[in-house]
Amino acid sequence: MPMRKVEEGASIVVCSTCRFSQEEREDEEGRRGGALLMEELQAVVPEADFSVQPMPCLFACSRFCTVHLRAPGKVGYVLGGFAPDKEAAEAIAAFFERYRNSEEGVVPFRDWPEGVKGHFIVRVPPSGFVTE
Repeated sequence: MPMRKVEEGASIVVCSTCRFSQEEREDEEGRRGGALLMEELQAVVPEADFSVQPMPCLFACSRFCTVHLRAPGKVGYVLGGFAPDKEAAEAIAAFFERYRNSEEGVVPFRDWPEGVKGHFIVRVPPSGFVTE
């Protein structure tokens, strides 16, 4: 799969091919859940703040609709198990805003929006670092 260069900066990478639900790959109009979640994120995130980038398959199929939150020099996170709707997009965007404004990407649990709790799959250290 060829890679495409994107701007380096704070971004939410959305699995554009994630299932619509546990039972269905697509909605009644043939749209994938990941594509719908990406549309919802783009609608709630001012474009100048950070980018929302599509990527086919993040390999977290059992936890569809999946996103990867990343920023240079910060711990990254992969979250999944979202409904492809506005409520999920708003929770992801609210967490991402706190993440982006943190020094190393660590957001205290007390500051997590309810809509992201229970959705974390993995945290990824930035290149060249591990957490203590």
